Amino acid sequence: MGERDEPEVIGRRVQRLRNERGLTQRQLAEPTYTPAYISTLEAGRVRPSDEALRHLAERLGVDFSELATGRSARLVTDLRLRLTEAQRTLATGEAEEAARRYSALLAEAEPQGPAEVRATALLGLGECGIETGDLVSAREYFERAEACLAGHPLPARVPALRGRAVSHYLAGELRYAVYLLESTLDELNRGGLHDPDALLLLYASAIGPYMDMGAHARAAQAAEFALALAPQVADPALLARMHRSVARTLLAEGRIAEADASLVKAAELYRQLQIRTELANCHWMRGYVCAQNGDLERAEEELREALAMLSAKRAALYSSQVAVELADVLHRRGRSGEAADLLNGVLGDLSPERGAVHAAGAHRLLGIIAEDARDTEAAEEHYVRALSLLERAGAAGDLADLCRMLGDLLRRTGRVEAALDAYRTGLGHRTAPGTTTLGPAPAQPPL
Repeated sequence: MGERDEPEVIGRRVQRLRNERGLTQRQLAEPTYTPAYISTLEAGRVRPSDEALRHLAERLGVDFSELATGRSARLVTDLRLRLTEAQRTLATGEAEEAARRYSALLAEAEPQGPAEVRATALLGLGECGIETGDLVSAREYFERAEACLAGHPLPARVPALRGRAVSHYLAGELRYAVYLLESTLDELNRGGLHDPDALLLLYASAIGPYMDMGAHARAAQAAEFALALAPQVADPALLARMHRSVARTLLAEGRIAEADASLVKAAELYRQLQIRTELANCHWMRGYVCAQNGDLERAEEELREALAMLSAKRAALYSSQVAVELADVLHRRGRSGEAADLLNGVLGDLSPERGAVHAAGAHRLLGIIAEDARDTEAAEEHYVRALSLLERAGAAGDLADLCRMLGDLLRRTGRVEAALDAYRTGLGHRTAPGTTTLGPAPAQPPL
């Protein structure tokens, strides 16, 4: 027996529809049922069978679904069709237009739409919030989507949990993001809930925060699990996201060609799906790979392509993050003035609560540029700001390197004790990357 309302609710609905059509209980009941049965049903004292509901629906001129749930099947189908259109709009990068569509859908679905439709609309609004950089709203939408699916199995709630984790990650709350992802993975794996789509989504999403926290071993393990799960996943968008995330760990291990090949696969999948924002992120990651490999000219081309695509779609937060990467390439190519202008132009879009790791990267690079210009006071100010942002985010690997740079600057300006303090702080983060912020690893999937 499918989803339906309680007997008293159905009874009131049958009575209302019967009265609206001017039928007596006998006319509604004949020829299969008795007036007494209709009276008992309308009083909510009997749970009607599917056969009884089909008979009543035919006599009342409504469909079965409307009588059983109060929702017209035609309405539900229309909601699903419009939901698909909103998803396509978001996939092509039109986040603001997609948000308008999702909001209108949600307003119509709230009174009588299925929980799955409401949850999908809320998830879409959360993804729109992430694209436009409205992380607070995004997190609220993901929380509401999770509440909508409270009675559903854990795999169905994974996209909402993952959305919450990503919104915390982008806000600079790395430790909490990892906690959400790892606790969900642990529950899935220990409970034997081997859902490849859900597991791949979680492992791919964990790679970014792992890398920023300096937990490279866990990032590499998450990438291995994601790759092992990939053949079982049919969702090309999910596979593309996985390839883009895995490229980060391949790069950290010095496997440049494999990282680039992984990004080529992701880019092709996103191109097929017309997901412009994710495609832009692939150009972003490929630019990063090229920069690490010393191919600065191609890195600039890829990053400028990513920035143009994201700016055209008004994805402000992602645009600011790409701009920081591009500024680093420009600085390394000897165009420090252009790099500084770019960084100062995007710092307003970044904050401790919104892109903390990239805000720290912007201040770090401005500090390097200031040092090159022998402005040690400005350099120190930028390094200290970057240090504060990274400490809040828990980005251990970047913290260690920044402490070294700050220590070197302080030593050169004669403040030896302060330099030693900076070095000691950096050594604390370098000793065991990730271990000060991560507990035991989650249970492994039964691969």
